[in-house]
Amino acid sequence: MNKQEIIEILSDNTKNDWLFKEADKIRRENVGDEVHLRGLIEFSNICKRQCKYCGLRSANKEIERYRILKDEILTYVQNAVKMGYRTVVLQSGEDEYYDTDKMVEIIREIKKFDVALTLSIGEKTYDEFKAFKDAGADRYLIRIETTDKKLYQEMHPHASFENRVRCLYDLKSLGFETGTGCLVGLPNQTIESLADDILFFKELDADMIGIGPFIPHEQTPLKDAEKGNFWLALKVMALTRINLPNINIPATTAMETLNPNGRIIALQSGANVVMPNVTSKEYRAKYEIYPGKICINENPEQCRGCIEGKIKAIGRTISREKGFRQKDRS
Repeated sequence: MNKQEIIEILSDNTKNDWLFKEADKIRRENVGDEVHLRGLIEFSNICKRQCKYCGLRSANKEIERYRILKDEILTYVQNAVKMGYRTVVLQSGEDEYYDTDKMVEIIREIKKFDVALTLSIGEKTYDEFKAFKDAGADRYLIRIETTDKKLYQEMHPHASFENRVRCLYDLKSLGFETGTGCLVGLPNQTIESLADDILFFKELDADMIGIGPFIPHEQTPLKDAEKGNFWLALKVMALTRINLPNINIPATTAMETLNPNGRIIALQSGANVVMPNVTSKEYRAKYEIYPGKICINENPEQCRGCIEGKIKAIGRTISREKGFRQKDRS
């Protein structure tokens, strides 16, 4: 699709049923009916950044900070493997405690469990990315959040849009499965810029795209902003599937924060990945990027059982594979 076609669909809610069914059809034809589960480990909520929408921003003095060290991380990985996960996702704020040497050591130990490993730990240099890849990391997720440079700079004080883009292209050049995505509903965001986001994903040839609605956090400068729209976020996700047919797209937890059936609706509208949290309850509530996050009072086994039941109820199956992008699938 070209930009004008994307804008027209985003602006016209009379085509929603067609859009979601078409995205689901393309998902089925290109990545099949299996849903890939990724075990999410949120290992630090310490962050040096000042992103205006995020509850982990360094200026937030009300949050109780935590950091999980290597041995405990490995225990979570071991438990995830026992529960049947083939991929684990290490996610944190930009915590400078975890330097390259520490991360390389953690990566090497995790890879001994024969799992695919996704990192989501922020902006790094080319050499740092290369060290992670050489140690065995498979995927890296950095959401662009918005490709509107002016809006990006407004939302990310003291950060560089060009550096964010540089990170993504460095990751692709190093052979990472590269993930990005956007927030839908940021203040002053336009339909045109959302269309540009989708076209950017295609230009990058991203392997994973995570899309979620903006949810204001009361301990951020955007506390009084209007929250994003679930259906608009779902439309951006569906259009992303249509434009990148064989990529991996998660049904994000933020979707379910706004709609009680959000993840299942997303799975029926183009998504094929779910990332249940395998971090213990003592940390979950403290990793509050946005408020109202689902499942913070459940243990990892409950999360796994709950989502597996929901997936089977819509006639889908849980994959036993590591879930790499299948570019040659017919």
